[in-house]
Amino acid sequence: MDTPLDRLTRRTAGKRSRTVTDRKRGRYIQARPVKERTSDIAFDATIRAAAPHQIERQTDRIERDLAYSIHASDLQRKVRVKKAANLILFVVDASWSMAVAERMSATKGAIMSLLTDAYQRRDRVGLVVFQKDRATLVLPPTNSVILAKKALADIPVGGKTPLSAGLMLAYEVIKQEQNRHPDVMPLMILLTDGAGNVSITNQPPQLEAHSIAERFKLEHIRTVTINMEHAAFDQGLAQKLAEQLGGPCYTLSELKAQALYDTVKHELAF
Repeated sequence: MDTPLDRLTRRTAGKRSRTVTDRKRGRYIQARPVKERTSDIAFDATIRAAAPHQIERQTDRIERDLAYSIHASDLQRKVRVKKAANLILFVVDASWSMAVAERMSATKGAIMSLLTDAYQRRDRVGLVVFQKDRATLVLPPTNSVILAKKALADIPVGGKTPLSAGLMLAYEVIKQEQNRHPDVMPLMILLTDGAGNVSITNQPPQLEAHSIAERFKLEHIRTVTINMEHAAFDQGLAQKLAEQLGGPCYTLSELKAQALYDTVKHELAF
């Protein structure tokens, strides 16, 4: 998935993802013309850019006693990449339904698998659950399997569907992580049927949820929606929500930990 924060392939098994960085850290991989003020000049590329113009600048070199003439138009800046961790935040509808136990089991299994994979890459995984009239950060972003096992042991279920509260808490958690770790690449995995029935403001629940969802798209936060509605009753609400989020919507043939895990790994590879 392509975002303004990184333009490089992230298919890097066993290592952290690579992302372009504006900081003067990271591996220098190429040079680009300077378009704005920078202190990270690529001197080798700048010299090469100025080389074809030395004959026409001979008068300038003689008058200014220069061995080599470099103009502002020759300046090249360094493009660097550094290893950056992913943040994978699951946001799960735990309101009452016949399939809620299956949903939680698949989510817990996928989280544990991702944490096992994330040990070397330092990826972080978290879980937000929404039910009744609130959303809860059950598992704050972590790379600890031990902490995850404790947090995931007992998760409350039942009640109405405060979809807006779940989306808002997820957004806040992601922004906090981005403030702490500016190079982190967040990915929200939302498991829902897209039907919210509890508001956190005076707006209608669905309109409110879509309004919050647009923030993810506007800020280029990667999202994946897993449609939890039964095919026979699907009104397309999850798909409409995914469009507001700016990410794909999938209906898994079977909601198992492996299928959910594979979906996340596929999204992280692009």
